[in-house]
Formats: sequence, structure tokens, C-alpha cells
Amino acid sequence: MHRIVLVEDDPDIGQLIGGWLGKHDMDVLVEPRGDMALARVAAEQPDLVLLDIMLPGLDGLSLCRALRGRFAGPIVMLTSLDSDMNQVLALELGANDYILKTAPPNVLLARLRVQLRQVKAAPAPIISQGSRLQLGTLFIDQATRTVRLGGQTVVLTTTDFDLLWQLASHAGQILSREALFQQVKGRDYDGLDRSMDVAISRLRQKLGDSAEAPTRIKTVRQKGYLLVPDEWS
Repeated sequence: MHRIVLVEDDPDIGQLIGGWLGKHDMDVLVEPRGDMALARVAAEQPDLVLLDIMLPGLDGLSLCRALRGRFAGPIVMLTSLDSDMNQVLALELGANDYILKTAPPNVLLARLRVQLRQVKAAPAPIISQGSRLQLGTLFIDQATRTVRLGGQTVVLTTTDFDLLWQLASHAGQILSREALFQQVKGRDYDGLDRSMDVAISRLRQKLGDSAEAPTRIKTVRQKGYLLVPDEWS
């Protein structure tokens, strides 16, 4: 099921859209205020954000611009404003689509599905903001030591979190055991200690990776470990 945050201040419209999409494998979470939407999206980590333009607190176009640097998924404007200027501005600010509220429900559903399919097919971009990292549906906050995958909280030990942070902040790069021992444990690798291998196995299990044929965190023979950035959609 896809998770969608709908930012819409009209409760009747929010209920109508949420009910319709809910019948088609989409879990819709309605946020009525634009100025609360950034925190809501960060907390929920949805697959797609659906924005009205006329919102209390912060308008949808400003919200789209703010979200684009923090949210890797599709942003779709859903508005009653049939204006070429607004449509062009929304797309330039980072929106993936602009849909009028007068569009038939089946058309809305089809266009949202197109966006969700494209996300699934595309490599996950890496978004880094200081103490936060996002790779597709994997979200890591170093300040709060929070990890979410697909919107679900992943509970990690201190060592496992530090290990994941090192791997994710160097996604696409091979990190040697020697480097990981220094960065995570603060000591040299003695050539015999297998605790890093055990920690990698725990991470794979908690992050939904295969133990037999891992695709998200790979072991590179005689070199180290690699977190693959394109496997988190």
C-alpha cells in the first residue's frame, strides 16, 4: 500500500479524496495546514505528497519549494486554480504534476499511479541535510538517532545505528572493515574480530535485506561493505 500525505484544509474534500484513493491501495493522511506540513511529511515519510495551493499558514507553492529540498518522492499539486501561470510556477518549483480538482477521480488515480511507478523505476536520489539523510524510503536522522524505512520506525542499537550512518553517508562507496572499526568502534581492526560482520547481518535483517543474496548492503570480497543507493525505493 502506498502512503500519501494530502495537504488540504477543506475537511470534506480531504475525506472525499482520502476515501476514494483508500479504495485503490493508497493510505491517505490528511494535513489541514501548510505550516505544519513539513513536519508531517518528515514524520510520515510518504511515497507521494499531494498539495492544495490555497492553505492556511503556508501556501502550497511555497510549501512545494520547501519540500523539494527535503523530500525525494513525487509532489503533485491538486488545486481548483486553473491558471497557466500557477501551473508553470509549480513545475518550476519542483512539482511533478499539476491536477485540477475538477478532474474525474479515475484520472486523478491514474496520474498518481504514473508518479508512483516512476519512483519505483528510478534510482533513489540521496538527500542530505546536515544530520539527516534520505535514500528513497530510508530516512536517517543522526540528531535524534531515528531510522525509518517505508514510513516504519526501525529500532537499532547504538553500534548498529552508527554503522548504518557511516554506510549511508558514504552510499555507493566501499568502506573497508578497517575504516568501519575506526569510525564506529574507535579502534583498529585486528584481522580476527567478526563483530562488524555480525552487525552487518543485523542491519540487513532489520532493513529487509536478504541474508543469502543481499542487494541493499553488499559484501565486497576482500574490500569491505557497500550500501547501494538505488535499492531503497
